[in-house]
Amino acid sequence: MKPFDIRQPLSAGLALLLLILPFICNAYWLDVCVSIGLYALLALSLNVILGQAGIFHMGHAAFFAVGAYTTAILNTSFQWPILWTMPFAGAVAALFALIVARPIIHLRGDYLLIVTIGIVEIVRIALLNDVGGLTGGSNGIFGISRPTIFGFRIAKGTQFYYLVWGMVGVSLLLFHSLWRSRFGRALNYIKEDDIAAEGSGIHVSHYKLVAFVLGAFWAGMAGTVYAAKMTTIAPESFNFLESVIIFAVVILSGGSHLGVLISAFLFIGLPELLREFSNARMLIFGFAMMAMMIWRPQGILPPRHRRYNTAGSLAKGTPPTAELASTSKEGTA
Repeated sequence: MKPFDIRQPLSAGLALLLLILPFICNAYWLDVCVSIGLYALLALSLNVILGQAGIFHMGHAAFFAVGAYTTAILNTSFQWPILWTMPFAGAVAALFALIVARPIIHLRGDYLLIVTIGIVEIVRIALLNDVGGLTGGSNGIFGISRPTIFGFRIAKGTQFYYLVWGMVGVSLLLFHSLWRSRFGRALNYIKEDDIAAEGSGIHVSHYKLVAFVLGAFWAGMAGTVYAAKMTTIAPESFNFLESVIIFAVVILSGGSHLGVLISAFLFIGLPELLREFSNARMLIFGFAMMAMMIWRPQGILPPRHRRYNTAGSLAKGTPPTAELASTSKEGTA
């Protein structure tokens, strides 16, 4: 008899709640839920880098900013429709990630963490200095248009709510498929022991770089949604604190996709629920997070352990790591 798994009923209940939420909450809380969805989207993109590959990356807001500014420039200067800019925003963010990550991807632990902190500061300062006369300096970019789908203009809070959470749903499906794929298993192997993974024939740097670029691509597309919702962006919206929040959401989640959603609610929604306590709310929130890390250091909902049919593999004369090794050879061929 299989042990009871809370994830399935929890996922179903969360999906049902998200569907009916716009009908039971006011405009303010609907806006809070949109913010939770945006952070969940960013945390899911960082989870590929941090949660699956184990890369300590605290500059994710840089790729978010690159995507948002790409959309803003294409929309305001070249009159591109917002949703058309989304893949280009992701591609520019991914290209930027490839350029900055290629020389540093071999670093580990604290060294990589410090370098990625520098990335987000470099982007913020470049935006403040109005690179190429396109970013607007400290004033940012105004007049970003609302997205339209088949002639239907998305402008109301409810419409943005379903747009953001629809993207979160698509992201969950794609990232779950990635986690179950051979590429995802290779990333998990690298996270657990990159030296052993390298010894098994996995090209560790290659896989880390791909994970980094993939996460940046998704963060860039999240920047499109943010720019469309706010209709104005400025460099201060993408500071180091934003990277810290996204990083903390992934760490608190435990690395699972469902855990990311719950963690995003705790980080963004819980302080709003405690707003009636005025100045004490952040103190209460801080103690709650400390208690969480003390009594549940593995995170809210860590991913389930993978099960491999090693007996079947050995019966065929194939070692359990051969599949991952073959993945590496295919990826580098």
